[in-house]
Amino acid sequence: MEILSHDILIIGGGLAGLRAAIEAQKAGRDVAILSKVHPLRSHSVAAQGGINAAFDNVPAPVNDSWENHSFDTIKGSDYLADQDVVEIMCREGLERVIEMERWGTLFSRTEDGKIAQRPFGGAGFPRTCYAADRTGHNLLHVLYEQVTGLRIPVYEEWHALSLVVAEGRCIGILAFPLFEERTVPIQAEATILATGGYGRIYLRSTNAIINTGRGCYLAYQAGLPLEDMEFVQFHPTSLFGTNILITEGARGEGGYLVNVKGERYMERYAPHLMELGPRDIVARATQREIDEGGGFEGQYVHLDLRHLGREKILDRLPGIRQIAMDFAGIDPILNPIPIQPAQHYSMGGIPTNVDGETPLPGLYAAGECACVSVHGANRLGGNSLLETLVFGARAGRKAASNVNPVRNSRGMISNGVKGEKGDFNPLAFQNQSAAFQSGLHDLSSRKEGEPCFRLRDELKALMTDQVGIFRRESDLLSAKEKIRELKERFGRIGIKQKRLAFNNEWIQYLELEGMLHVAEVITEGALARKESRGSHFRTDYPERDDEHWLRHTFAYKTPAGARLEYKEVKITTYPPKERTY
Repeated sequence: MEILSHDILIIGGGLAGLRAAIEAQKAGRDVAILSKVHPLRSHSVAAQGGINAAFDNVPAPVNDSWENHSFDTIKGSDYLADQDVVEIMCREGLERVIEMERWGTLFSRTEDGKIAQRPFGGAGFPRTCYAADRTGHNLLHVLYEQVTGLRIPVYEEWHALSLVVAEGRCIGILAFPLFEERTVPIQAEATILATGGYGRIYLRSTNAIINTGRGCYLAYQAGLPLEDMEFVQFHPTSLFGTNILITEGARGEGGYLVNVKGERYMERYAPHLMELGPRDIVARATQREIDEGGGFEGQYVHLDLRHLGREKILDRLPGIRQIAMDFAGIDPILNPIPIQPAQHYSMGGIPTNVDGETPLPGLYAAGECACVSVHGANRLGGNSLLETLVFGARAGRKAASNVNPVRNSRGMISNGVKGEKGDFNPLAFQNQSAAFQSGLHDLSSRKEGEPCFRLRDELKALMTDQVGIFRRESDLLSAKEKIRELKERFGRIGIKQKRLAFNNEWIQYLELEGMLHVAEVITEGALARKESRGSHFRTDYPERDDEHWLRHTFAYKTPAGARLEYKEVKITTYPPKERTY
């Protein structure tokens, strides 16, 4: 049996994965990255508005600080974020952003040459550093340059099929190169999941089609819990018709949200911050306007940038102008942009500590697939890019320090022969491979069955309609039953293409399995949480309930579905209080 081997294997080629790889490689470890797309096609490239850091480069009556950033983040999280973790992110984030600038990130600049910062929702200061409206694009290219310079190998267009666990430890993965007729075991002393979010379980989402929650399901399938999955962020401004993201930076630069009556309706929902209220509040306000007849054609409102003027739009928002022109036939210099809320971000994920360690030894996680609990019930814009850099670096550093270089060896190990530097466990890989091949044979032998896309589309519509911005018990119970039905029908899916190589139908089948389980966890968590907090809004329980629900949800996989447990939130400096803007 042929087994590839590395000290550290990173699943995912976005910002968190690349930053972890750089940190681990610089510690002298043998590192490799596995990604189902080219790293520059990772979803991090789509981040637009900016990355938060309390540099205080924009004059204000009071100086900004990492402590102010921490408070805004904790308040924005509706007090569900673990406050000690937030403090680490806001303090270390300054160093990470400076590091990116020195590596070559082309941040926009103030007149005196400092990194430019714009206002973002829920923030008391203009602390969002930006590169026009293509910040993620710039950051990702710079990190990929670093990875290339360090000659870190990338298994490009490879899929992670399952984690391999032996004696209570993750020892690697079973992988599949899209273009070959084989599966490949990869052993690793440390495996880091950095696979992004699960937005594509929703019908309307700003996420790339690769964001199916695969990393979360790999961990869940291996026995780990998923944390706080009921907290799903909906971005208030996605382009109507395609749901392409229209950055919060458009409002940070002064854009207005306007209903069919021409009113700036945020005055009724966040009178002090208006369009720069936190995302959960602005998204709910926008959806209410549409639901109550304030939308154009009953489906969207307007984001109006015309008053900003041509020069500012071309300088600060060129990407948004291009998106509006290419996908809606609208030039925002001349006409307002039609927008509607759409799923955008996953606050929950695989539970980790501040160094990316999960409850399973040998397994780490960072970025959107992880839940270090820095966002709580609602993420502030500009904090996701920061999280990837801070905790990606921490995960890479910790994994490198925990690797025993004597136990693993670089290169190819064949037929169960010991490597030069130590032993490995071929039996676990053989068992995992045999189980996979058996499942593949069963699937291929089905003469007919439902097509995969039908179940997928039903799931996406269900999640948007019944587990979306507004939730209530009757809808959640109905969604729970429907997901159970879809899981039962999943066992009867058939695929037409039998060969393994270039079999996208089979890849969709694998990803749908995970999507169904992730959707079930979200629904179960939302049904159990009888309160409204951050992005989770129950119309039948519209108030926050700190007495009973100031705690994290942990969902464990069982044959009967998700089993829920809870853990208290870590409070250090800021006791919970009413969240007003």
